[in-house]
Amino acid sequence: MAWLLLIGAALLEVVWALALDRSDGFTRFVPAAIGVTGAVLSFAMLTFALRDLPTGTAYAVWVGLGAVGVAVAGILALGESASPARLACLFLILAGVVGLKLAEG
Repeated sequence: MAWLLLIGAALLEVVWALALDRSDGFTRFVPAAIGVTGAVLSFAMLTFALRDLPTGTAYAVWVGLGAVGVAVAGILALGESASPARLACLFLILAGVVGLKLAEG
């Protein structure tokens, strides 16, 4: 259950990051509200996951999946670069997340 909470928290990290980008410096209410709500829910889910997972592992997975998710969303929806080097680096982050899960046993 802790891993599902952690993955959900990471997905919400993607939501809040993209929403805050769209809030235009908190000048647009709906994206700002979605961003703040998503951040609070993401932190809450991370907090519950930390009950059963080591802090270092949980935080690294949360940040890693969130970073990859935001970068992929930027590539797919915002026209950001999908250079081979960038994609390779995103793959390395994912490999690290999988490695942390496997090492958790």
